[in-house]
Amino acid sequence: MYALVDCNNFYASCERVFQPQLVGKPIVILSNNDGCIISRSDEAKALGIPMGAPEFKVRQELKEKNIRVFSSNYPLYGDLSQRVMTILRGFTPHVEEYSIDEAFMNFDGVTIADFHDYGQQMKSRIMKWLSIPVSVGFAETKALSKVANKIARKYPERTKGVYVIDSEEKRIKALKWTKIEDVWGIGFRLSKKMKAKNIHTAYDFTLPQHEAFIKTTMGVIGLRLKSELEGKSVLTLDAPLEEKKSIAITRMFKKKLSNYDGIKERVSTFATVCAEKLRKQHSCCHSVIVILVKDKQLTYDKRYYHSRMETLPFASNSSLTISNVAVSLLKKLHEPGQIYSRSGVIVTGLVPQNQKQLHLFEEENPKHLKLMKVIDDYHKKTGERKIRLGNQDLQNTWIMNQNHLSKKYTTDFNQILEIPCR
Repeated sequence: MYALVDCNNFYASCERVFQPQLVGKPIVILSNNDGCIISRSDEAKALGIPMGAPEFKVRQELKEKNIRVFSSNYPLYGDLSQRVMTILRGFTPHVEEYSIDEAFMNFDGVTIADFHDYGQQMKSRIMKWLSIPVSVGFAETKALSKVANKIARKYPERTKGVYVIDSEEKRIKALKWTKIEDVWGIGFRLSKKMKAKNIHTAYDFTLPQHEAFIKTTMGVIGLRLKSELEGKSVLTLDAPLEEKKSIAITRMFKKKLSNYDGIKERVSTFATVCAEKLRKQHSCCHSVIVILVKDKQLTYDKRYYHSRMETLPFASNSSLTISNVAVSLLKKLHEPGQIYSRSGVIVTGLVPQNQKQLHLFEEENPKHLKLMKVIDDYHKKTGERKIRLGNQDLQNTWIMNQNHLSKKYTTDFNQILEIPCR
């Protein structure tokens, strides 16, 4: 049996942990640079505040409806997320952190008489220890547990936040209730194609007459999803439904750059972030691509987009290795005197970290693995990239507009909550 645990309105719930006076009040959280609304409490949803709305467009409405606005406080959210995951591991050692507010759990080898009661225990412990509400969905497969979780979240009065799909009758009823656009792995574009073929619900997706279309449209991923919805488990923990083929970090420069050192610092930083993402999903890459784009208004060269690729002798997710390769590619791309507007780093040829093939004559320094773990643990704890490579500029960071930022109650000693004792 699998379970999906999802923290309800996680960012808003995190803000309420240390400001309990906000419980029951409407809250919205803004994206990077205080741009768009990325999280809403149920109270804000009831007031009609749209998801993804630019803050400046609804600013007056937020004031009129007395809705509290917060900037994204990622160190706080990241730390509370890890605390939730730690609590979940007390119920089963098999936990996959799917996102900052979601986790899959597998209960193989764990004897449980009543899954609904077990889910209630999980909910109660997280609420008691962290004051964060969660919904829990149980089913025989990962995809079905996603469906069960949506039902638990949609009907809290009837389900008490926990729903178990443990019979064929419940499975079919749940699939008929689930719209195709709400199925795990079906995005906006795919849902339009599905509806054109009269696939409007998750149940329609599992009908045999649609199998050929699903295979043509989604390939093996679609067939896996179909099997999962039919109750046949084919996805284990840490097995993603969508297989990433590359990771890319590209950015416009704050100002136009021409000097090599300034561009090198940016490329090294982008390569480091790519390496961090690789390690987070337990992958390694075989190839590194560097992109360098000239300013179209300041160059007479018709070709302004330049890129180079290098294949590594061994698969790697080390920031040191990937950064060094990216910098060596930049040397071949950079032209003195030219003005550049943006650059980027792409890592491709991804393989699972535990399946990378060893090289007979050349291999990565084993010390890199321990060093990267120390760096990742520190960044996960603090939420900030304070440890960097030597060719990165400690002062050159992207400073976001965060005009509504709450305190980092759990990761900054200077902002720890103070409680007077009398």
